[in-house]
Amino acid sequence: MDRIAIYNKAIALQPLTVEEGLFLYEESPLSELSYVANEIRKRYRDDNKVTWIIDRNVNITNVCVSNCSFCNFHRKLKDEDTFTTTIDEYVEKIEEMLKRGGNQLLLQGGMHPKYGIEFYEELYSSLKSRYPEVKLHSLGPPEIHHIARKSRLSYRDTLVRLMKAGLDSLPGAGAEILSDRVRKKLSPGKATTDQWLDVMREAHKLNMVTSATMMFGHIETLQERVEHLLKLREVQASRPEGSDGFTAFIPWTVYTEGTKLAEEFDCKPITPASYVRLIAMSRILLNNVPNIQASWLTVGKATAQATLYAGANDMGSIMIEENVVSSAGANYQMDAEGIQKAIVEAGFMPQLRNQAYEYQDMPEGVVNLS
Repeated sequence: MDRIAIYNKAIALQPLTVEEGLFLYEESPLSELSYVANEIRKRYRDDNKVTWIIDRNVNITNVCVSNCSFCNFHRKLKDEDTFTTTIDEYVEKIEEMLKRGGNQLLLQGGMHPKYGIEFYEELYSSLKSRYPEVKLHSLGPPEIHHIARKSRLSYRDTLVRLMKAGLDSLPGAGAEILSDRVRKKLSPGKATTDQWLDVMREAHKLNMVTSATMMFGHIETLQERVEHLLKLREVQASRPEGSDGFTAFIPWTVYTEGTKLAEEFDCKPITPASYVRLIAMSRILLNNVPNIQASWLTVGKATAQATLYAGANDMGSIMIEENVVSSAGANYQMDAEGIQKAIVEAGFMPQLRNQAYEYQDMPEGVVNLS
C-alpha cells in the first residue's frame, strides 16, 4: 500500500478501510501518524484551545450482574458490602461539586438485577427537582439494554422515558472492545456489540448528546481495535440530519491490579508510545467525530500532553470522585488548576466546556489560566 496516499486520503477526511487502517497502525512511524492526526485535528479545532470540564462521578450502586473480569468494584446482590447511593448522599456530593464550579454528574450505574426503569425515573426526577441546573450524564448502552430488557421496553421508549425524567446525555460506557469474541471473555453479562451500537443509533435519532469509548490493552488484536473504530464511524455516519451523534471519542488503557482478568490473561502494560499511537489512529479513522479526548486518568499527565500533538484536543474532566478504574490500580489525580497547567505547559490554551463541547465561561472562584 502507498502510505502517503493513505495519509492524504485521511487528511481530506475520507474514510479509510480496515485494511488501510491496519496497515498504518502496524507500519507507520509514530511521528508520521502524529503529524497526520494533528492535521486532522486542525480541521476540527484550529484555535489552539484544549477543552476540559468540571464534573463529578457518582456510582449509583456497586451491585452489578455483568461479571466483568477487569472490575474490582462490582458486587453481587447478596454480598455484605453492597450499596445504593441515597438522595441525601447525592445532595452532599452535588453541593460539593457546585462549590468547585461543576454542574454535571456522571452517574455510573451497575446493572442491578432489581432496578427497572421506575427506579431511574424516580432518581433523575428527584435530582432534577432539587438541582434543575445540574446536567445528568448517566448510564451507558449496556445499562440501557439491561433496563429495557427488565422493563420490557424498546431502547427508544427506555431512552424517551429517561430523558423525560431528566437524563441529559448518554456516555459511551461499556464499549470495551466492540467485538463479541472479546466481550464474551471480558464482560459476558453485558450487551453484545450490535446491542451497544443499536442503543446509540436510537439515542442519535432522539438527538441525545453521546460519546464513544474504548478500553484497550487486554486480549484484543490490533485489527479488532481498528474494527471497533470503524463500527463507531459507521454509526456516526448513519445519524439523522441535525443530530450531533458522538461528540467525542475517549480511549483508555485497562488496569488489572487484583482483577480476575489479571489471573486469566497476561495483559502487558500499554506504553506511552502505544497510547499516543492509538490516539493518532483514532483521530485518523474517526473522520466524522469532532473531538478526541486523552485519558489522563489512566496514562498520566505527560502522556496525555503528548497526545495533544497527535490528534487529541480534549483533556476530559478533573474527575471528582472516581472509583471503578482506581479500584484496579489507576492513581493519577488533577484538580481544576492542575489540568489547566497541564494544557498550558503543553503549549495550548485551556478552555472550559460542557458535555456538548460548547465553550463555557469559568465559574467564579475557580482558578482561570485561560
